[in-house]
Amino acid sequence: MNADQIKTISVIGSGAMGSQIAMVSALAGYSVTLQDIQEESVVKAEQSLRDRLGKRVDKGKMSKEELDEAFSNMTFTTSLEEAVRDADFVIEAIVENLEIKRTLFEDLDRLAPKHAILSTNSSTIVSSKVADATNRPGKVCNFHFFNPALVMEMVEVVQGPHTSNETAEVAMELARRLNKTPILLKKEISGFVANRILAKLMNEALYLYENEIATAEEIDLACTKALNHPIGPFALIDLTGLDVHYNIRQYRYEETGNEEDKPSPVIVEKVKKGDLGRKSGKGFYSYS
Repeated sequence: MNADQIKTISVIGSGAMGSQIAMVSALAGYSVTLQDIQEESVVKAEQSLRDRLGKRVDKGKMSKEELDEAFSNMTFTTSLEEAVRDADFVIEAIVENLEIKRTLFEDLDRLAPKHAILSTNSSTIVSSKVADATNRPGKVCNFHFFNPALVMEMVEVVQGPHTSNETAEVAMELARRLNKTPILLKKEISGFVANRILAKLMNEALYLYENEIATAEEIDLACTKALNHPIGPFALIDLTGLDVHYNIRQYRYEETGNEEDKPSPVIVEKVKKGDLGRKSGKGFYSYS
């Protein structure tokens, strides 16, 4: 199989990441199906995409014709069977729970065409953890986008010990055709490249915050004004969700047993209170 043979992409999970990955694929001209088990989530995803892309049209960043064409390339469904029956490349973007992912990959293997590549967008669960739930481990890899996927240019492709060279090459070329810049990791490692570097920054930012050396706002300013980062660590945690940050750190801790990998006390406290960032209206910052 080569990248020229990929015509249809299926994205499983219609949250912020999944819906934007689907739109990135539709904008690149692929036939795309976005699936979620909840009808409400699918409806919300479509409306969110229409609002977001509508703003681009209003600002003259894309034409109404381009918007209409992108949506004409998309199908929204709650049926997994319908979503993947014609798929050439599947991108899983569901909750970061290994058992749920393994069950899904069993279903994907059963329902998707035998030639289809099955990828996961996860940056914490390496694909070897789900590949053996399928009868096509050579066609399984990590295909990791960054949030927000419509804006961020990087995709990390991870070739696990089970992943064939062909699959890795096809994934890399597909990323380029989606107008992204891919890098290839030849070995599996939790967190991959960007998020491992980011985790060290987050750890230091949280240490400074918890020890009352500086406020979240001041630490973010240091990163944006002194280090020229586009967004500070606390604003970034709010954007991606404190619950997402918590789950990633908890999974890493369970994997390594290293106390330093545990979610920080302030993150635990805020998640318990329901302060999840932008999605809840409050995290390290308040959002009206």
